[in-house]
Amino acid sequence: EGLMPQDLINAKPVAAAVKEFFGSSQLSQFMDQNNPLSEITHKRRVSALGPGGLTRERAGFEVRDVHPTHYGRVCPIETPEGPNIGLINSLAAYARTNQYGFLESPYRVVKDALVTDEIVFLSAIEEADHVIAQASATMNDKKVLIDELVAVRHLNEFTV
Repeated sequence: EGLMPQDLINAKPVAAAVKEFFGSSQLSQFMDQNNPLSEITHKRRVSALGPGGLTRERAGFEVRDVHPTHYGRVCPIETPEGPNIGLINSLAAYARTNQYGFLESPYRVVKDALVTDEIVFLSAIEEADHVIAQASATMNDKKVLIDELVAVRHLNEFTV
């Protein structure tokens, strides 16, 4: 009857783990608050380092290089120079994370050469099942693709 939560659970191990994470983890940084843009950029940073991830010393060129699954999800330009190159990246402009933590990119649905206003977010795994046209594909005023051949991506390969 008179039991309190602190009587049942010892909070010291939880508090110690939280202090260790924020005090010494590779994933913990002070917020860059020089201006609003730098703060937003800092919040959209993605790291491959840390617990369960890679180390700077053991990460080879293959891991640091741009992969076709990064398309629309990770900015290929914004990465630090030096030992962290390719290990710390930023999300692309419209990328987001889904409920499982996977990065998703938005795409407009095309039906019978008509570019609709319907937008779907696809992860790299889901994207493999679709044919993805380039955003630069030419269309007329009625949003109909006018080129007979359009450059597309399918199964991480570029074709026409």
